[in-house]
Amino acid sequence: MPSYLTFRILKGLFVVVLISVLTFIVMRLMPGDPVYLLLGDGQIPITDEQIAAIRAKWGLDRPLPEQYLVWAANLLRGDFGESLIRAGVPVRDMIFEAIPVTALLNVYALGLAILVALPMGIAAAVRRNTWVDYTTNIVSALGIATPNFWLALMLIVVFALQLRWLPPFGLRSWQGFILPVVVMATEEMAVLMRITRGAVLELLPQDFVRTARSKGLSERRVLYRHVVANALLPVVTVIGFRVAFILSGTIIVETVFALPGIGRLFVDSVLRLDYQVVQSLVVVFAVLVVFVNLITDFLYALVDPRIRIS
Repeated sequence: MPSYLTFRILKGLFVVVLISVLTFIVMRLMPGDPVYLLLGDGQIPITDEQIAAIRAKWGLDRPLPEQYLVWAANLLRGDFGESLIRAGVPVRDMIFEAIPVTALLNVYALGLAILVALPMGIAAAVRRNTWVDYTTNIVSALGIATPNFWLALMLIVVFALQLRWLPPFGLRSWQGFILPVVVMATEEMAVLMRITRGAVLELLPQDFVRTARSKGLSERRVLYRHVVANALLPVVTVIGFRVAFILSGTIIVETVFALPGIGRLFVDSVLRLDYQVVQSLVVVFAVLVVFVNLITDFLYALVDPRIRIS
């Protein structure tokens, strides 16, 4: 167990370092110069000496390897640096301001997806080739195939512009969470529904299920005690995968609904070549991916007693 944990942690650290290096290189290869973006439209005259002073202040005049090592050393000390565009604002404060919005969106969306998808997936498997199964298959196919941005725009048109039930953007009240959560939960529900249905269908004809029925156990107990309990392993795998890649789903949703979360902060920082913010965000989410994958591996042993980590 300790050797396995050490190996996974070391492998995770290697992944985080590799991602940080690649992000650093990609940001430097992007066209444009953050200094000129910082200066604005150029209406105020500025000399080459002043531009050189700005580069020296932000360390942009140093060789690239040195820039990376300085940034990485500061990051290890918990210093994320300051934003290039929002001068004087610590990157840590910007991230901490955006994290609650993204966290709430994803917690609500994942909770809604699990509450709806698991019962519907189980019902579709138990009532195979009935209207319940057909409806579940259609809903899951539409949920997977529908683009997030299109669904978001359609919900805004219907519920915000036509019916005027919900706000089209922003988080002025709790109602501002409803449309973004529905958009984010739709794809999650579709995927979990299909995975749950397939896992339950695979287990229903197994010998241990027939043995449980032959012992006189009720169908409900057989289903939830023996079938569903063993079908949770692929479901946990998918949930862990979706949580790990939390950023990809929030970028589009937070941009469309103008939400001040991590996804929108990431897009704005990339467009403005705010190196410090982009690099810090990528490292934070790389650590999140590694951590969630590690937790998922340990959950396997809890969900399925046949699995033991060694």
